[in-house]
Amino acid sequence: MCISCYKLIRMRKMYGVVVLLVFVAQLCDGFYLPGSYMHTYSNGDSILAKVNSLTSIETELPFSFYSLPYCKPLEGIKKSAENLGELLMGDQIDNSAYRFRMNTNESLYLCTTSPLNEHEVKLLKQRTRELYQVNMILDNLPALRFAKQNGVTIQWTGYPVGYSPPNSNDDYIINHLKFKVLVHQYEGNVMEVIGTGEEGMGVISEADKKKALGYEIVGFEVVPCSVKYDPEKMTKLHMYDPVPSVNCPLELDKAQIIKEHERITFTYEVEFVRSETRWPSRWDAYLKMEGARVHWFSILNSLMVIVFLAGIVFVIFLRTVRRDLTKYEELDKEAQAQMNEELSGWKLVVGDVFREPQLSKLLCIMVGDGVRITGMAVVTIVFAALGFMSPASRGMLLTGMIILYLFLGIAAGYAGVRLWRTVKGTSEGWRSLSWSIACFFPGIAFVILTVLNFLLWSSNSTGAIPISLYFELLALWFCISVPLTLFGGFLGTRAEAIQFPVRTNQIPREIPERKYPSWLLVLGAGTLPFGTLFIELFFIFSSIWLGRFYYVFGFLLIVLLLLVVVCAEVSVVLTYMHLCVEDWRWWWKAFFASGSVALYVFAYSINYLVFDLQSLSGPVSAMLYIGYSLLMAIAIMLSTGTIGFLTSFYFVHYLFSSVKID
Repeated sequence: MCISCYKLIRMRKMYGVVVLLVFVAQLCDGFYLPGSYMHTYSNGDSILAKVNSLTSIETELPFSFYSLPYCKPLEGIKKSAENLGELLMGDQIDNSAYRFRMNTNESLYLCTTSPLNEHEVKLLKQRTRELYQVNMILDNLPALRFAKQNGVTIQWTGYPVGYSPPNSNDDYIINHLKFKVLVHQYEGNVMEVIGTGEEGMGVISEADKKKALGYEIVGFEVVPCSVKYDPEKMTKLHMYDPVPSVNCPLELDKAQIIKEHERITFTYEVEFVRSETRWPSRWDAYLKMEGARVHWFSILNSLMVIVFLAGIVFVIFLRTVRRDLTKYEELDKEAQAQMNEELSGWKLVVGDVFREPQLSKLLCIMVGDGVRITGMAVVTIVFAALGFMSPASRGMLLTGMIILYLFLGIAAGYAGVRLWRTVKGTSEGWRSLSWSIACFFPGIAFVILTVLNFLLWSSNSTGAIPISLYFELLALWFCISVPLTLFGGFLGTRAEAIQFPVRTNQIPREIPERKYPSWLLVLGAGTLPFGTLFIELFFIFSSIWLGRFYYVFGFLLIVLLLLVVVCAEVSVVLTYMHLCVEDWRWWWKAFFASGSVALYVFAYSINYLVFDLQSLSGPVSAMLYIGYSLLMAIAIMLSTGTIGFLTSFYFVHYLFSSVKID
């Protein structure tokens, strides 16, 4: 009896394990990393399109879709749930009146507006001349539009609010949309569990490949048109009544003009087209990488800079430093004492090289925040390069960066307080330092974003951060970031202090006069890291300000690694050069030798504004651009400066730990 029970239990366990393994295998087979979950539709299923904020590359001020007199859905306007990144980027995704039925080609009527008043006409004309785009979304795919310019087909996302013919003061609204929805018939493996015996033994088999009656959306294209309708005739129709299909007219007299007392009729037609594109590849049309050769040229250029600097560092270490140390150590004590009187260069500043720098607390604060920003950038780019930060998940990149920044407060507090202990020789004041680290860069960002937010509020833009989100950000700051930074600082007080290899003299050594300020060399050193970065900056700026997708994170990861190496090498070389001329105040110079790249990044952003964003109009748009560029430059300065400083610190520590001197 007991043996039968044991066999039954054992068989049930085996059955459960087999079912679990098959289930996991099915999950692994269907898992797709870079995108969201697949949604299949049956014939006739309703598909609802959504609308995002109106955007323009001329103003960079997003506005709500329903700020213009467009047709509203019968069930009313409903906002989609948005994450933190979407809110900060100014996205406002609402439902729309556009609805489709799977594999049903149709041409439908939406609505006819009431006669346009003066305010609506002014607003429509303004949005048209500022090149605002309507951004529609279907099954999480943005609408694609293809246009020809100078014989070249250009791909855009969204469609314009209207257009203004050349040599004309009239404006025409886009009121008819021709949609093309690309669908792929889904074919999946259907699992069956059959045949359970008396003892519970399960037999699991895989059915033959059965075609599931489902279709997945793999493309969404739109052709915008302007069509003049007879409003008296069209007002007799109801929403979603069929209307004849139309061809986009080329003559202006058949287009819908924007002027007072005009009644605008909105219609659309949809065509479903079978496509061989599979669901995991549907974003390829949006993420086509352009300028691959330029990316590789940038990387090759950076590698040449790295090899050049590595050669200099090699000479410093193996020929100069090693030779001097070997000669010094081979002498007896009397000869060393005599040689000390004849020493020159870096060996003369033994008693001053680890003297506390000016504004040491500020240096510790900036290094702590630099560690946090660098860690955030590295982890974010690595995850993006692996495919976790998909453009299908809107706002995910920015949300992930904020979360990483909050939790890396532990690393910031630890690095800042440990450096403080090393410089001061005591942990006294670590709480004040940790608070300063937690508030330094976030405080700068808060001030800049508040000023920019007032500009957005004054323009009634959806890019303005809501008051409720302000309180949420403050709660994240003071309830997560500050406590974690304090905890990191506490860990820094418990860590073993870094001991200086030589003692510091009581009286500082006089620094010889130089023909030119040493800061000129420090500021000029930033050109080398900038040479590694500037080509990739062009693509990043184009993505941010020209509404293009940026998804070459593999290249960006390589450039980031090269940038880290260049910053480290530049800082070490500059530090050694200053020590050789008996300048022992190397701390801040080591930080800004690599951190000065931020000046060139900001100067490049101004150059990009003047020469590449000539369409950007209005003082508000320019101030938004400059404000965001300034914030980015400060973050780059803290990150690159920290990389250079920490490398130089360990270089100097290693260099003077090899000197045996009383």
